[in-house]
Amino acid sequence: MYAIVEMAGQQFKVAKDQKVYVHRLQEEEGKKVVFDKVLLLDDNGSVTVGAPVIEGAAVEAKIVKHLKGDKVIVFKKKRRKGYRKKNGHRQYLTEIVVESIVAKGAKKAAPAKKAEKKAAPVATPAAKAEAPKKAPAKTKAKADDLKKIEGIGPKIAATLVEAGVDTFAKLASTDAAKISEIIAEVRGNHVTDTWPKQAELAAEGKWDELKKWQDELDGGKA
Repeated sequence: MYAIVEMAGQQFKVAKDQKVYVHRLQEEEGKKVVFDKVLLLDDNGSVTVGAPVIEGAAVEAKIVKHLKGDKVIVFKKKRRKGYRKKNGHRQYLTEIVVESIVAKGAKKAAPAKKAEKKAAPVATPAAKAEAPKKAPAKTKAKADDLKKIEGIGPKIAATLVEAGVDTFAKLASTDAAKISEIIAEVRGNHVTDTWPKQAELAAEGKWDELKKWQDELDGGKA
């Protein structure tokens, strides 16, 4: 029996007791995880295809360890420009082992019940006069333009904002490995090592120092 399942933004063909390397997960080593986005199941020749996923199916796995992948060398060169740049990157990964494939009856969190709307009582003129004035609503703090960080484009900036990292200060206090987890589903080879330090300079208003450093970077890589 095998399944095709989506894990951390990637699709894998897995079977019981198989080891798989996925993008870094947030759970600790030794913890169990459940992936319920099963796209296809093959049970001894009986194939079930999801639309897009199979309801009730899941892949249960255990986290073995967190690690880094092999180094990837990225070499860039511009003809007749004297430009050569060599960078290395190691992806943050998590090694998991598949413990079981559940075809039906996977446990999922029950959706929260919506509160029934009750008709508001009609306020009399006297009640309106006695009703206290509501305090003015607090204006939401404006998000920073994260695209000013070298290596962050519109898609990554939108993904970070959706995850609550919407200011330079929040980005500066977020670990590079955590940032990689947040943007794991964004296509491309993203190196986040310098982003927190860049954001720290931006948060402190040190734009000249940041600009000088960014001139030496390439896609966020030193």
